[in-house]
Amino acid sequence: MAGGGAKHGLSPETAAAIVAGAHGDPFAVLGCHPLGKGWQVRALMPGAETLEVVTEGESVPARPVPDAPGLFVADLPARKPYRLRARGHGAEWEVEDPFRFGPVLGEIDEYLLGEGTHLRLWQVMGAHPIVHEGVSGVHFAVWAPNASRVSVVGDFNHWDGRRAPMRRRGSTGIWEIFLPGLAEGQSYKYEIRAGDGTLLPLKADPVGFGSEHPPANASVVRSLGAENWQDADWMARRALANSTDAPVSVYEVHLGSWKRAPGDRMLSYTELADQLVAYVRDMGFTHIELMPVSEFPFDGSWGYQPVGLFAPTIRHGTPAEFRAFIDAAHRAGIGVLLDWVPGHFPTDAHGLGRFDGTALYEHADPREGFHQDWNTLIYNYGRAEVANYLTANALYWLEEYHLDGLRVDAVASMLYRDYSRADGEWVPNRDGGRENYEAIALLQRVNIEAYGTCPGIMTVAEESTSFPGVSRPVDHGGLGFGYKWNMGWMNDTLAYMGRDPVYRKHHHHQMTFGLHYAWSENFILPISHDEVVHGKGSMLEKMPGNEAEKFANLRAYYGFMWGHPGKKLLFQGCEFAQAREWAHGRSLDWHEMDLPGQGALHRGMQALVRDLNRIYRETPALYRHDTRPQGFRWIAANEAEAGWFAWARFGVPGEPPVVVAVNMVPVERKVRLGLPGPGHWAEVLNSDAAIYGGGNRGNLGGVEAEAVAAFGMAQSAQVVLPPLSAVFLRLDG
Repeated sequence: MAGGGAKHGLSPETAAAIVAGAHGDPFAVLGCHPLGKGWQVRALMPGAETLEVVTEGESVPARPVPDAPGLFVADLPARKPYRLRARGHGAEWEVEDPFRFGPVLGEIDEYLLGEGTHLRLWQVMGAHPIVHEGVSGVHFAVWAPNASRVSVVGDFNHWDGRRAPMRRRGSTGIWEIFLPGLAEGQSYKYEIRAGDGTLLPLKADPVGFGSEHPPANASVVRSLGAENWQDADWMARRALANSTDAPVSVYEVHLGSWKRAPGDRMLSYTELADQLVAYVRDMGFTHIELMPVSEFPFDGSWGYQPVGLFAPTIRHGTPAEFRAFIDAAHRAGIGVLLDWVPGHFPTDAHGLGRFDGTALYEHADPREGFHQDWNTLIYNYGRAEVANYLTANALYWLEEYHLDGLRVDAVASMLYRDYSRADGEWVPNRDGGRENYEAIALLQRVNIEAYGTCPGIMTVAEESTSFPGVSRPVDHGGLGFGYKWNMGWMNDTLAYMGRDPVYRKHHHHQMTFGLHYAWSENFILPISHDEVVHGKGSMLEKMPGNEAEKFANLRAYYGFMWGHPGKKLLFQGCEFAQAREWAHGRSLDWHEMDLPGQGALHRGMQALVRDLNRIYRETPALYRHDTRPQGFRWIAANEAEAGWFAWARFGVPGEPPVVVAVNMVPVERKVRLGLPGPGHWAEVLNSDAAIYGGGNRGNLGGVEAEAVAAFGMAQSAQVVLPPLSAVFLRLDG
């Protein structure tokens, strides 16, 4: 065997490791290497009986290495480009040798990756179709610092990890390889041998841009940035559309259940670009918020347990089609927000969990790295590479897909180390406290980079505690979000609305308490998917009374919401008062609007929301100072016994003020209502109007202010507040 070793320059141990796919540095062995005064090509070609090295003008037979099945060597007088021609079992094939190509990643990339500061991570990691050294193929790069070997596998190499082991890039933990001949659309995974030699379950690409259709879960090679964007007008003005001074009314959508095609098929991104965008525009919403579209394995997670953070789910189409959907929304003047989930990730074997055989993305200690509520893993936010991965992912969606903002899910679970944990089940921070300093730093970094890199975007926190400064700039000690969901307002007001009106007088404060802290954050008032699932019932079901009263209650509540300071968010189906609780596996009940009798009530609710959005957008007093106290004044905050509320909203000088009065009992109230100025006040909306399904009672023609003091104001008028209704009065002129 010693003589054979001299012929091929390989020790028996090295040859055996290559054949077994256990060699940690295959590029040091395979490919073209100097040997003596010439060069030697070494290639592993399982299944080949003979092999030739084909160069320009000649073909050199290769000889098998003894006791190393599939391993061949061929001697060349000089180094030159070559291909490999193999024969075996009656077949012949010719391929490029991936081991003859040099590395793709440059020194700057390697430095930034090693440091955890490569904010364009997606431009160098993942799978990219490129031309390298004059040959077309795909470059793969993945982070697995504790692996002893990483290979790219797919149909192109029979899912055989011995055939395409990758090159380790120094101490960065990055592995890369260029595979010639591959192209977009190719499915692949990584086969990883852990440091102890154990072969792990095949892993999807953490920076993969596409995925197979579930339940298959391989990554798919997809190109980036090839689309012809036509949204320049929107991109130039979206900063104004996302501003705290702008009307922001968000329609939250679960793409799989908004509407189904015949045969109960999910709509494609192409169909959604037509149907959903047109519907949202007709309804007057300013933004669409998409529940997570990052690829996820389990439909029932609604996307909140993502595996492919860089891949739009294939359930609705390709990344290019997703871009076209965003482009269509922008051309219609509608912003698109994405639900982003950095708070946890699932334990699925093909995902990030113990990616290289160690707790790489997650904490090793389950007191820090495992979510008991959701049976998911928690990112190690303090690890530089993980923080960089998440920060780059946020930028990726904003830059590559022109998204207008990110709504960050479950922020409270990130901020506190003891979130939903009993004593002894969590690890205190370095000061002995419960705050998660590393998560706080990550969120601040994401917001700094997002706002600094992508002008005009917004970030929104779903944060359910009183953590201070969520929407305060980072340089002022805050987390740096643009907006925060007002969960307290939502919980209080829905609790009030669920009560029989006879008892509401005892809970009047639940409707007014939100104004005590309304200016502490930049708030969005959310009626989200969480309020219409898990046995909570639909918005209509929450309301008390008979059928007509349920609709009237809900109409009054929406009027209260749209008149209240704060941006608006409404989940799909709530706009037409779907009677059933939402279910992710079926379409919304659009047929309800066609039902005899009751259908008119559903259509009326839809018309009300459409008009609320229109009046909100057209009336600066209703949005200009959503986040500032100068835009609000109570008129009647203490009418608990009578069950009604009234307040005024103001814009800047010259913008007509609006008075909103809401009657939350099923009894008509005729009140002398204080008004903030003389003149004619038009009734611009009345939720009791017949077109909305009401009794058509109110103040047709508006009211004229009189110099009669009421509620601390010099002007007032007699105003009719129909039972269970909201009335909007706007000063003419």
